[in-house]
Parts: sequence; C-alpha cells; structure tokens
Amino acid sequence: MLTSPEPPHVEALHGGRAVEGVTVAPAGPGRFAVRVPIPAWALNEGLQTILVQAGGERLAVITLVAGEPLDQDLRAEVTLLRAELDLLKRAFQRHVREG
Repeated sequence: MLTSPEPPHVEALHGGRAVEGVTVAPAGPGRFAVRVPIPAWALNEGLQTILVQAGGERLAVITLVAGEPLDQDLRAEVTLLRAELDLLKRAFQRHVREG
C-alpha cells in the first residue's frame, strides 16, 4: 500500500530491465495499491531481485529464489551472523556480571 496525494509513477526493474504490467490502483483517499507481475523471464536459477521504485525512491524489493538451494545464500549468512552475535552478546553479558 502506498500513500500519496496523487497517483505516483511506479516502476519495477530486474537487472536494469523494466518489468511490464505494473499497476497502481486507488485504495482509499490518498492511498494506492501497487501490483507487480512476476514475468517468466525473471524466473531463473538462483537468486533474482526486482526493485520497485517511485520517483527514484525505493518502495520495495521482491526477492525470488529458484532452482537448487544456494550454498552462499545471503539470507542464510545473515541468520548465521545474527545467531553468532547473540551468542557473543550473552557471553559478554555473563562476563560483565561475573566480573
């Protein structure tokens, strides 16, 4: 859902290529619903990203994962880093309490 006084010009890009068929429909006073179709040519092996923007400002990012699981999947790496950070944080807090 997008809030704007006027219907905004919204575009979606995949690798610099425009995604056709993006629609902006009224969804109440000053609110608009944005629909982005996922084109068949964007469904490839691996991680694909579609950037949705209006007036040069990023509104959303659509991430598609297809095919074999990725060994270097960024989301898995971030999850692992967060878990390790939580472990270090708990160990540090324990050290300070015992200190």
